[in-house]
Amino acid sequence: MKEVTNEKLDNYFKVTKEALAKAKESPENVNINNKTRADFLDMVQRYVDDAQHFKDKGEIVTAFAALNYAHGWLDAGARIGIFDVHDSRLFTVDDK
Repeated sequence: MKEVTNEKLDNYFKVTKEALAKAKESPENVNINNKTRADFLDMVQRYVDDAQHFKDKGEIVTAFAALNYAHGWLDAGARIGIFDVHDSRLFTVDDK
């Protein structure tokens, strides 16, 4: 596939928002201060909001890129234990 369709973009919104909700609800898995977790969640939300803004303007490729950044923050947080999630469909973690 050589283009980002609205369907593909909508699917990325759905998956990223679902992962964000799961990360917010998860307990912390490492001994970090609450500011680090809050910073991660803030960055994710900002990228999701940016993606929506770009989509609304018809800039779906830029929206797609912003969603990928958002999900990258979610995956990084899951990998280092900021979010204690066990869902390999939404995150790059094991289902343990």
